[in-house]
Amino acid sequence: MNETLFGIHGAALELRSQRMGLLASNIANAATPGYKARDIDFAAALNARMNGVDADRATGMATLYRQPVMSSLDGNTVELGMEQVAFSENAVGYSATLSFIRGRVDTITRALKGE
Repeated sequence: MNETLFGIHGAALELRSQRMGLLASNIANAATPGYKARDIDFAAALNARMNGVDADRATGMATLYRQPVMSSLDGNTVELGMEQVAFSENAVGYSATLSFIRGRVDTITRALKGE
C-alpha cells in the first residue's frame, strides 16, 4: 500500500532515513582507528527499491565505502567536514520528502471529509 499511496516518496523517505543512520555512524566514529566511512548511493538504492527490491536489500546493494581525499595515519576514512555536509544535504532531502508525504495525507484527509 505504501508504494501505491505515496509512490516514490515513501521509498525515498525510508532510504533517506537509513542513509541518515549511516552518516551519523560515520560522524560518531570519526576518531575510531581503522573505521571505514560508508555511504549509500541514493539513486541506485531508490532505483532498486522502485524495481521491487526489499528496502534493506536495496540499501545493502547500494552501500559503498567512501574514498577519502586525505588519508589518515590510523586508517580511519571519515572526513568530518564531508560527512557533515552529506548529513545536512540528506536532512534537507528527508524534510522535503516528508513534506510531499504530508501534503498527500492532507489531500486524502480533505477528500475523506468531503472538503
